[in-house]
Amino acid sequence: MTTSTVGLIDNWYPPTRENYDLILSLWKWFPVAASLQWGISWYGMGKTSVTSRLNLPGRIGWLTMEAPGFMTLVYMMRTLPAQHGFTLSDLPWQNKVLAGLFVFHYSYRALAFPFLQPSMAPIHIAIWLSALSFQIINGTLIGAWLAAYGPTSHAAWDRQLFSSFPTLQFTCGIALFYVGLMANFYHDDELREIRRRENRRQERLAKQNGQKGQPGKKVGKHYEIPKAGLFKVMLYPHYFCEWVEWLGFYMAAGWGCLPARCFLLNEVAAMLPRAVKGKQWYMEKFGEEKISKKWAVIPGGW
Repeated sequence: MTTSTVGLIDNWYPPTRENYDLILSLWKWFPVAASLQWGISWYGMGKTSVTSRLNLPGRIGWLTMEAPGFMTLVYMMRTLPAQHGFTLSDLPWQNKVLAGLFVFHYSYRALAFPFLQPSMAPIHIAIWLSALSFQIINGTLIGAWLAAYGPTSHAAWDRQLFSSFPTLQFTCGIALFYVGLMANFYHDDELREIRRRENRRQERLAKQNGQKGQPGKKVGKHYEIPKAGLFKVMLYPHYFCEWVEWLGFYMAAGWGCLPARCFLLNEVAAMLPRAVKGKQWYMEKFGEEKISKKWAVIPGGW
């Protein structure tokens, strides 16, 4: 690798302050790109995945597109402080708590989630590439903000929160994050339970018919209408709960944290069209009379 190539990588990963500002200024426009989903019916993963030579195995695809986000944030936290004349231990404790929450969330999403699923549909490489890009850019911006370009002293944190009670705001934001996280775990598991129940049902039928079990064989694409928790009123509460998580993160980071604000808005912009189209999929599969009164993810039928 040439010296010029190393310098280019160093200037962007981790980014200089000028490059960080440039990436952030462009990242604000992500909702415009995400809005294209409203006019595109195809989405190559999950319920709407299709057979293709460009598909990746579900678990491997999910892990490799989700993990780079938290890995990038960790890399920013390990490298950027030294480039600005201080160490990781010099950073305020709030930075470390927020970094830890980000890593915790994506350790679950990237490492635990795919292997807890009874089965996973394949992921088209186009979806994989878009998700991978999202994770790397988001991890870079939030990691760089926490490591060097946000508040790097306790006094700076008090100014960042624009609050007469900065510790209270930070604490409430963290509490909201955990509420969303626990609710996310709950609703994810309810979706998993649908396939676990179907696995058990098929095993019972096989025994009743005198058939020998087939160890390791799992139910593939099997769908029902979830009914527990917030599924009673919406079809995608796991999306909603993730938004609650990142709203809490944004609140804890302070309303002036542009990377956290962009993350929250970009998640809504990316996931809301999928939820609305997912409601249409549910109505086609299970009948409008069973689905129409449920929201997709927010009141008003969306």
